Amino acid sequence: MSDTPETPDATATTPETADDGGSGDREAYADLGATTEAAMDIAETSMDRVHELVPQETLADRLRAKSVHATGDPEFQHLVRFIGADESEPVRAGARAVLDERPIVTDITMVKAGITGRGHDCAVRKAIGNGAELAAETGMTRTAAAVLELDSEGVYDGAIAVVGNAPTAALALADCIEDGTRPAVVVATPVGFVKAADSRERLREVCAAHGVPAVTNVGRRGGSGLAAGLTNELVHVASDAREGEIDL
Repeated sequence: MSDTPETPDATATTPETADDGGSGDREAYADLGATTEAAMDIAETSMDRVHELVPQETLADRLRAKSVHATGDPEFQHLVRFIGADESEPVRAGARAVLDERPIVTDITMVKAGITGRGHDCAVRKAIGNGAELAAETGMTRTAAAVLELDSEGVYDGAIAVVGNAPTAALALADCIEDGTRPAVVVATPVGFVKAADSRERLREVCAAHGVPAVTNVGRRGGSGLAAGLTNELVHVASDAREGEIDL
């Protein structure tokens, strides 16, 4: 597998903070990461404006709204793609995985840093940092090698697999799924001009062929902030289901 270097993460978004004093701190859980009155006012006003632009009729619409909030672009809602029996299946699958405390596995550190620590007890880990020997031996990118290394350990089966930056990580994940790996859900928004759109297209095709729910986007845009924001919305949906506010 020959790869070109990953495109640096070009996202200009700022996802929820993960600095929360512990992943199991459900008492302090708040959507959008806001914990002070002023922050809640900003967060709620921001989402109110997003909801004026994005319908809120389905669970899939919640992720569309989150994509607009994360990118600051109302048109981004039209770039999100859902793979499943219906558009909301990936959201239901992701929320159930959160409730089942399945691991959340990101491609790089930046995405991991953006995953909220509130409202769930899922272990959150990153792929990068694994597979160094494989990368050195084969010449493939570090992120691709890291995904393959974790997959060989069974890490991705039943996990929430998140790719926010590295197209080659998305391509490696697609290969793993084609070879039998079954994440609970895939969230993939790798960004850039080289391989990014193609990697997401391949993931959509592979996930559709093998029944793996997925959320991706089309075009060159994407990035770590978007991937973290979409994943955090899965946590928010799970929290609402836990409180009996919605049915999955």
